[in-house]
Amino acid sequence: MSGRFRRLDAGVLTAALLLMSRRADTADRQIRPFLGSTFGGTTTLIDPERAVGKPHLTIGANAVLLGEVFGAEVDVADAPGFFQSGDRHLVFSSRVTTLTGNVVVAAPRRWTEYSLRPYVVGGAGLMRVRTSTALNPFDISIVMPSIDFGAGVVGFLTNQVGLCWDVRRFQSVGNNTVDSGLAIGEEHLSFWRAIMAVAIRY
Repeated sequence: MSGRFRRLDAGVLTAALLLMSRRADTADRQIRPFLGSTFGGTTTLIDPERAVGKPHLTIGANAVLLGEVFGAEVDVADAPGFFQSGDRHLVFSSRVTTLTGNVVVAAPRRWTEYSLRPYVVGGAGLMRVRTSTALNPFDISIVMPSIDFGAGVVGFLTNQVGLCWDVRRFQSVGNNTVDSGLAIGEEHLSFWRAIMAVAIRY
């Protein structure tokens, strides 16, 4: 990873942690491990199995600090087999990993204490793409700046444990052109992600 991406990575995490440290004494702190699926992906990267647009399992977690309306979140997710369709065997292994720091805007807590609480979320971070193919010159290992945005709802079954449903779009941003022959034009990847999470207050 280049120095520029290391600095961006550190900046995203630092900003998110600073946001999450503010008013922590009154905010709702949650950890949300999740399972889900990516779908609707598009890319200019070499995709020999035409797999990017198909559903792929994704696993991850996010940490949320949510006040009366506004909050902050750090989200990390991994989608193994993102460039594999399962029947062509041109790609031996692949995965897309995302790390984002986000701002959350939710319905006021006092209105939704005993019901589902809707929210919207958006932010920026990094997207790491890796593939290992039958033809080594077409292997991919890149990190791209990215943005994400979406919406969801969270509701608690008890005072400590609840469920969360969330849909987001992730997409790379900026001019990611390289002379590697691994993309048609600029390197670009975007996809949707739908998840179900267990929300745990701490």
